[in-house]
Amino acid sequence: MRPVAIIGIGKTAFGAFPDRDLRSLAVEAVGHALTDANLPAASVEAFYLGNFAGPSFVGQNHLAPYIGTAAGFTGIPCTRFEDACASSGSAFFHAWQSVAAGVYDIVVAAGVEKMTSQSTPRVTEILAGAGDMSGEGRAGATFPALFAMIARRHMHQYGTTREHLAAVAVKNHSNGAKNPLAHMRKVVTLDQALAGKPIAEPLTVYDCSLISDGAAAVVIVPAYRAPRYTSRSVRVCSVAQTSDYVALDSKKDITCFPAVQSAGQKAYQAAAVSPKEIQLAELHDCFTIAEIVASEDLGFVPKGQGGPWAAAGCSALNGSLPINTSGGLKSKGHPVGATGVGQICDVVMQLRGDAGERQVARHQVGLAQNLGGSGATCVVTILKAA
Repeated sequence: MRPVAIIGIGKTAFGAFPDRDLRSLAVEAVGHALTDANLPAASVEAFYLGNFAGPSFVGQNHLAPYIGTAAGFTGIPCTRFEDACASSGSAFFHAWQSVAAGVYDIVVAAGVEKMTSQSTPRVTEILAGAGDMSGEGRAGATFPALFAMIARRHMHQYGTTREHLAAVAVKNHSNGAKNPLAHMRKVVTLDQALAGKPIAEPLTVYDCSLISDGAAAVVIVPAYRAPRYTSRSVRVCSVAQTSDYVALDSKKDITCFPAVQSAGQKAYQAAAVSPKEIQLAELHDCFTIAEIVASEDLGFVPKGQGGPWAAAGCSALNGSLPINTSGGLKSKGHPVGATGVGQICDVVMQLRGDAGERQVARHQVGLAQNLGGSGATCVVTILKAA
C-alpha cells in the first residue's frame, strides 16, 4: 500500500439554506478543494460521494454522477456511499484505499446533505431509518430516544451526570462560536444547557446535534506526488472502518461501541501511534453522550471517566487533548452525509495551522471519528502534518 496525502480541502458553511440545493452545495465544496489543491477537475480520476438520504430529503437518486458532472467530472467512475451518518467517512475510506492500492492517483472524496427541505418530524423519521426498523423503529424509537437510553445506562454504571453532558455542549458551543462556517455560533452557559428544552430524558435540546445543510470535499494523491501540487499537504497515516450490530438490544453493553473500539485499534496499529500521541480529535458528537463514549472507546480516558474528564476542561481548546475544536456536530452542524469528510477537513485545518481563533498549540497528529447509527458503523482516520 502506498502512503497517501491530502492536498486539498473544501467546505461550505453548514446551516439552513432554503435558497440552495444539494448539488450546488456539493459543487461548491468540491470546487474549493480543487482550488486548494491547485488542480483542474479534468485531472481527477475517480469521485467518491457520501450521502445518507438524498432520495428522501430532496427526491433525487443517482447522486454521484448528478453531482460529479456538475463539478466537471466526466468519463470517470462516480460512486455514492451510504453508511448513515458515516456515509462520507466511508466514501473517504474507499477513496483512500483506491489511491493506496495504486488503482488511481488523483481522487476526490466528498459528502453532502440537504436536510432542511423537510420538517423536523420528517427529518427525524428519515434519520430513524438508519436504525433497526424491524424492532426499534416499529416501537417508535428515534435516535434521541436511543442515545438517551445510552446516556441513562452510562449514568447508572459510571455515575455520569447531566452536568457532564452539559459540559460537552458548553465546550463545543464555545468552539463553534469561533468557527465562521458553523451552523450555530452561539455561546451557551452550563445553566442554559441544563435548562434546555427536554428532548428525551436526560437529553435536552443542547445535547442534540443540529439539522443542517452542507458539503465538504478533499483531494487525495500518493504522498510522493503531493509536492507537485502543494507545500501544505497532510499525510493520511491510517483509515479504518468497522461495523457492529444496528440494534441496541443486540449489543452486550450499550455504554460502549465495539465498532469504535475496533476501528480505533486498527487505525492506531496501522499508523503506529497510541492514543496518548493524538494531539487533537474531531469526535462524532451527534449527542453529547456520544462524544463521552467515543473518548472512552478510543482510549483517551478510562471507561466511565469521559464525563468528569470533559467537565474538568481536558478536552477544551487549551486542554490536554482538544476535542471538536470545530464546534463538533453540536455547534458546527450535522449535515449527515457531509459530516465525515467535514471532520477530516477540520483536522487538516488544525494540522496546517489554519484554524484561526480555534488553533491549538500542539497540532502534529490528529484523529477524526465518524459514527453511523447507534454505533453500527465507524470510520477512524489518523492524520499527520507533513
